[in-house]
Amino acid sequence: MSAATATGATSYQMSPAQRRVFGGLMLGMFVASISQGIVGPAIPRIVADLGGMDHYSWVASAAFLASAIVVPIVGKLSDMFGRREFYLAGLVVFLLGSLISGLAPNFWTLVAGRAVQGIGMGTLMPLSQTIIGDLIPARQRGKYQGLMGAVFGVTSVAGPIAGGLITDLLGWRWLFFSTIPLGLAAIFVIARFLQLDHTPTRGRVDVLGILTLTPALMTTLLATSWGGTTYPWSSWQILGLYAVGAVLLGLFVVVELRAENPLLPLRLFRNSVFTTSNVAAFALAMVMFGMIIYVPVFAQGVLGVSATESGLILVPMMLGLILVGIVTGFLVTRTGRYKEFMLLGTVVVAVALWLLTRLDANSSEWELTAALGVLGSGLGLSMQQYTLVVQNAVGRSDLGVATATLQFFRNVGNTVGIALFGAVMTSGMPQAIASHLPADLVDEVGNLDDIDAGAAIDPASTAGLPPEAIGAVRAGLADQLHDVFLLGLPLMLVVFFATLAIRAIPLRDTVQTADEAQRGYLDTMAQSAPSENYTPGLRHDDLGARTRERVLGIQLGMLAREATRGNRPLLTRAVAELGDGDLERGRRLLERAALMLSTDDEQEAAAAEKYAVELGRRALAEGGLLSEALRQDLAVRAAERAREEVLTSIEPSVQERHTAVDLSQVRQAASELSAALLVDIGPMIADLPGFAAPEPDGRREPPA
Repeated sequence: MSAATATGATSYQMSPAQRRVFGGLMLGMFVASISQGIVGPAIPRIVADLGGMDHYSWVASAAFLASAIVVPIVGKLSDMFGRREFYLAGLVVFLLGSLISGLAPNFWTLVAGRAVQGIGMGTLMPLSQTIIGDLIPARQRGKYQGLMGAVFGVTSVAGPIAGGLITDLLGWRWLFFSTIPLGLAAIFVIARFLQLDHTPTRGRVDVLGILTLTPALMTTLLATSWGGTTYPWSSWQILGLYAVGAVLLGLFVVVELRAENPLLPLRLFRNSVFTTSNVAAFALAMVMFGMIIYVPVFAQGVLGVSATESGLILVPMMLGLILVGIVTGFLVTRTGRYKEFMLLGTVVVAVALWLLTRLDANSSEWELTAALGVLGSGLGLSMQQYTLVVQNAVGRSDLGVATATLQFFRNVGNTVGIALFGAVMTSGMPQAIASHLPADLVDEVGNLDDIDAGAAIDPASTAGLPPEAIGAVRAGLADQLHDVFLLGLPLMLVVFFATLAIRAIPLRDTVQTADEAQRGYLDTMAQSAPSENYTPGLRHDDLGARTRERVLGIQLGMLAREATRGNRPLLTRAVAELGDGDLERGRRLLERAALMLSTDDEQEAAAAEKYAVELGRRALAEGGLLSEALRQDLAVRAAERAREEVLTSIEPSVQERHTAVDLSQVRQAASELSAALLVDIGPMIADLPGFAAPEPDGRREPPA
């Protein structure tokens, strides 16, 4: 990366209007995320008060379930009709859910209120990230998304502390009432300042997609949440829900393949960056929210701390997420690199989970706090970058639905993770308690099936039991939570390998590509323009990127052919080096990369994509594609001078000696003339030796 590029990346500044919008987005994110931070440490007390310990996870998973369903729908509709109205509606719905939760007379009314909050969360979370993508180029977006992630971290730090204090001093209902004034302030600010230009997306709303996806998600996620807790995994209820969900998901896929304006464009999954990022974000969300929900259970049920103290124990986790997330965002903006930070983050999270697995009933609060600090640092390194990666890999026309899809997979991961970890915690609990109970106390304690995790959290549940029995309850809960933490390790392996598979592509320096901007201009002129014809340009930022790709394909194909001639020694050596010493292997790599760039068949391009990726990866190696020896020989041959003259001193460049000459302009001129020459004398890629003739359907098979 040049110094100029780096400087340009760090000197980017928002306009005053963008700063106001960004402030409104941060306030909206604050209102949505403060709810989870406040409620987390108090959930054990809530379920002890209202009952429903067997359904402990529902207080959190109801919100995530509703959010998971709403996210893809809102993402698509915001692309079609604009983001502002949906964002304000999301705030109103979220506050309504807060009111229902605060007034809840029983456990299931609370769950319903949390579901309404989830609808608001499912609107606010993805739209906050999407609007940032609308305003800020990907190269500069890292630091702003880091700040947005810091809002989540700040609320998570303040939330557990405030949640514990409010629960202990005023009661848990005030956890929900306290968010209402903040939400009203957010509505005022956003209604006043969030003004966004919007060009409506053409096409009808995909009603069939909504009608098939919504029940498919509900049945699948309900089965996951109920399995092992409300019903056995092998029960007809669970198997039936999964069967219905599978049928509905199959129908959804059929509908999306035929829809004029699909709710979730399946073509996005042909983009390997998009697919692997969603897989990694899904598994990471399972781990992250599983820890947020079940670490307070360990703190209160095993270590015996109060709700306030369990909130304080979570502070190092959120501080790590905030500080490391902000620093990482600025480093991504400055360097343009992100994959290294993401991989490091997954390793750090895995280390934190390993530390958590070493805890037991005799562990100290400081040991738990240290493990959570490591966990937060790992999340700060990686969590926000997946949004950046996905937004950078798709065009602006797909920005809303792509961002919403990522948030959708995160929300599903939240729900599945909480349910899965909850099933692990509750199943086998009586046996775990019995293993720590002295034999002479078994009859005194009675039926162990009536003792669950709530017995370790709620003092009333253990009233009258001897201290040895209470210790056995806590030790049994510690054993079950050990298995919960242990389950996170294989999930982090999935995150690591999915992140490793993400193809690192440069971050864009503009919100739109040049082609997207020009297409938008043509769309606005459609009523007065006689046609949509345009003249493709050959400069990097001109409209006509597809033409430039085809010319590059011709160039690569010609290089592959010329390398086999006996009078091209330098080129032959270079192509052989590309094939790791095998000329034929290097030639085939060039031909298949050329095919990927020249073909208009999507399946053909997808099959050849890995060869173009490999060619690009080789070019990024230290020193470039060519070996040091070959670069020396190339310099000597180009100079037509003695070897010792060329390689023993650094020659002054033409640019240094003649400052009036702008060599970038000269290179551009040579590039355009070369394009004309290539198309003039180079046969089309289909006619190159080694490629089969087109089949009747127009497709070509790559060479063997």
